[in-house]
Amino acid sequence: MFIEHLPSESHTMTALRNELTPMQLAEQADRGEPEKGRWSQQEQLIATAVDAIRRLEWVLICVNTEKKSQRPDPPEPMRRPGAGPRKKKAQLTEGSANRLFELLQGGAA
Repeated sequence: MFIEHLPSESHTMTALRNELTPMQLAEQADRGEPEKGRWSQQEQLIATAVDAIRRLEWVLICVNTEKKSQRPDPPEPMRRPGAGPRKKKAQLTEGSANRLFELLQGGAA
């Protein structure tokens, strides 16, 4: 119980990680949820700096891309403890656009 609350960089946690097999490490990496971990103030500041750099890179690409359709989506912020991933916006597909058009034209009956 007490071991769970040790910092990830502690000698005990490092020793436990070093004992894992490659398959166990891969399994833990697949189930990784950084938002459930504990971050120090330094880690929070680094994540903020990374987010700012990603955003600047995105802005630079957008400014130098003429067609809006070729511009990339804004970058996702790094996942932080206590914050889940950002929800995706619903995309209007051709089928749903046609259905919406039908509804607006009185096709709901």
